[in-house]
Formats: sequence, structure tokens, C-alpha cells
Amino acid sequence: MKDLRPHLRPTVLLAYPVVLSQLGHVMVSFVDSVLVGRTGTVPLAAVSLGVSSTTVLLMLGIGLSMGSVPLVAAADGRRDLPDLGRLLVSSVWLSALAGLVLAGLGQLVPFAMHYLGQPPAVEALAAPWVRVISWSLLPLMVFQGFREFAEGLGLTRQAMWLSVLANVVNAALCYALVFGKWGAPEMGLMGSAWATLMARGLMALLMAAYVLRARRLQVYRAAIGNWWPDAPTLRRLLGLGAPIGVQMAFEVGAFAAAAIMIGWLGAAQLAAHQVAINLASITYMAASGIATAATIRVGKLQGGGELGAARQAGFAAYVLGFAFMGAMAVLFICTRHVAPLLYSHDPQVLAQAATLLLIGALFQVSDGLQVVGLGALRGLEDVKVPSIVALLAYWVVALPLGYFLGFTLHLGAPGVWTGLLVGLTIVAGVLLLRFRRETEPDYRAELSAKEPAAVR
Repeated sequence: MKDLRPHLRPTVLLAYPVVLSQLGHVMVSFVDSVLVGRTGTVPLAAVSLGVSSTTVLLMLGIGLSMGSVPLVAAADGRRDLPDLGRLLVSSVWLSALAGLVLAGLGQLVPFAMHYLGQPPAVEALAAPWVRVISWSLLPLMVFQGFREFAEGLGLTRQAMWLSVLANVVNAALCYALVFGKWGAPEMGLMGSAWATLMARGLMALLMAAYVLRARRLQVYRAAIGNWWPDAPTLRRLLGLGAPIGVQMAFEVGAFAAAAIMIGWLGAAQLAAHQVAINLASITYMAASGIATAATIRVGKLQGGGELGAARQAGFAAYVLGFAFMGAMAVLFICTRHVAPLLYSHDPQVLAQAATLLLIGALFQVSDGLQVVGLGALRGLEDVKVPSIVALLAYWVVALPLGYFLGFTLHLGAPGVWTGLLVGLTIVAGVLLLRFRRETEPDYRAELSAKEPAAVR
């Protein structure tokens, strides 16, 4: 522990703005769920179906954009200004194009809903909501392109403040449009979708303005040759970002598949799942902020040739993630009968949500450790193997086990969540062992001799 102490404070200083910025993504869903939940159980279930359907696309895009963080951090560690200029241009182009593709794919999602076996009333409300929310992926990805470049340089507070501002705007617009306040039309469920689209557009504009105009970033803008993407740099970004996006899609896709299975049990069970998963996603995104700090610290230290320090920085992030998520587990247990009241007053929804939150408390530590492990390994540019681990743990173990417990043994939604708990625990354990091995000096020396430029 003594060796970790010098790394705890720098990691915390990097992490807390990223935590608040990451929470900005999930707080949009939180506000939507809380306000829409006031209009009834079926609209809340529709939000659950809509969020489950679009979050896979959202996290695929966010993961793709995150490939720039370790590359920017490493280039900053080398003080390679030309490479940083190329990374800025290529990151923005890649994110914008990905956002356009994801928004287009989102328009196809409602056509697939009919085949998911969901309650017809829920499906009817969710389809138009998904179409509007999907368009918000384009400005969100533009925001991500600029944000991840800034965060790779260690500039994490700017995105934090912009996320806070955008969430205040989203909450105000959502309240006005859902309930018809302050002269706005009463749009119900659809009001939350339009509010999110407008708030994310604001985020993109403000983040772009910061990166393109801030004095402290002038040196990086001056290194830009032109604003056309560089093909080799795009390949480097895709080489890291694509596996990260796939890994995140596998994980979130497993939770989306779990929501679909729970939807077969009825609207009340699906609404309860939305309550519990929305609360769990808040703590997850906070832990992912610690993971991003780990990526920046490990990437920059390794880029500067300090592998031993990079190893200690990674383990410091593990300690912080364990402490935070352990505290959240206790909080979930203590508030499992109170927190769901923010969303609904339906007795069936409240009882089921309290049970799911108890299981959610159990997987808090596993969830935190696996996301921090992913962040630390990204700093080492190790992304392909974690994607394979995620595929096997979530889709070969967690979902089949959840189906068996939930439907064969008739445990219902708690059985499905227990399968997810097992999957998260497997990923957490495997990634911890991998990071420990990958940062062993002898192992890294041997690996570098065999494949000096490979992205694993």
C-alpha cells in the first residue's frame, strides 16, 4: 500500500471531473425515468425498453471514441505535438461519422421491437421515443470526439462542467415538455426524448468551442496540418477504439438482453428493472470515471517509459474503485426500499425493485473492479483480449445462466440478475489477473521483444 500512496491523489484529481462528466450520460436517463415514471407504469416500462434498445448503440459509440484517450496520453507523455494534432483531427472525424451511422441504425431499432415479445402497449410508446433519442447520438458523438482528446491530455474538468450544464438544461426541458409547464406543450413520454436531443446538441457545440478556441490548447491546434483525417491515425484509433466499443457493447448488450427477458414477465417487472438498473448505472458510470483516470495515468506513464509507476497507478485505481463501489453496495442495501419511490408508487414495482437492488448491491464491487480493470488495460493498449473475455462471460455464461434461473427455475427477474452478477464477477477476476501479469517487468520485456507494435 505504501507504494500506491503517491498515485492515489493524482488519480482522484483526474477521476472526479471524469466521474461527474460520465454521470452526465446516465443522468439523462435518470431524469427521464423519474419524470416519466410519474406518468404511469407503462410509460416507465417503455423508457426501459427504449433505453435498453439504444444504450447498446450509445456504448458502442462511446467505446469507439475512447480509443483516442490512451493514444493521446502516450503522445503527450512523449511530447509528440504533430501526432497530437493528427489525433485531434482524426478523433473528431471518426466520432462524427460513427455518430451519423449509429443515428441511422437507431432508426431501424423500432422495426425489431415487434419481434422481442414485449407488451404491445409498451412497444407502441417506446418506438417513437427510440427514433428521436437515436438522432441525439450524432451530437453526443461529436461531443465525445472533442472530449476524449481533452481528457487524454488530462483536461477533465471542462467536460465535467459542460455535462453539468447540459443536464440542468435537460432536466428543465424534460420537466417542461413532459408535463406541459412554462408554456410548453404537454408531450408526456416524447417530451423527454426531445429534451435529450436538444441538451446533447448543446453539449456538442460547447465542447467543440472549448477545444477549438481555448488558449491552453493553441499549441495542439497549431500542430494541425489540415482538417482532413489521416488514414494511418484513423487505423490506430479504430485498432484501439473498435475493440473497446465491442467490449462495451457486449456488456451493455447483455443487460439489454436481460431487460428483454424481464419484459416477457410483464410491464411491472420491466419497470422495476428500469428502476434498479438506472440506479446501478449511476454507480457504474462513476466507477468508469475512475477507469478513465486509470487509462490516462497508465497510458501517460507507460508512454514516458515508466512501467513500474504505470503498474502502481493501475493498482491505485483498483483501490479507489473497490472503496467506492463497496460504499455504494452498503448504500444500495440501506436504501433499497426508499430509492425506488423516486420513480414509482406502484406497490408491485416497488417490491420487485427492492429485491433487484439487493442483488445489485452484491455486484457493485465486481462491476467496479471490472470497469477499472478495463481502464487500466486500455492504458497499456490491451483491448482485444478483454473483448473476448466480455463476450464469453456475458453471452456464454451470464445470459444462459440468467435464463435458466429466471425461467426454468421460475425465479423471475431476480434469477436473470443473478446470472449478470456471475458474469460481472468472472470478468472482474480475469482482468485483475491479466493486468497483474501484463505489468510484470519480465513479462513486458519478453512481450515487447516479440511484438513491439502490436495492439493486443
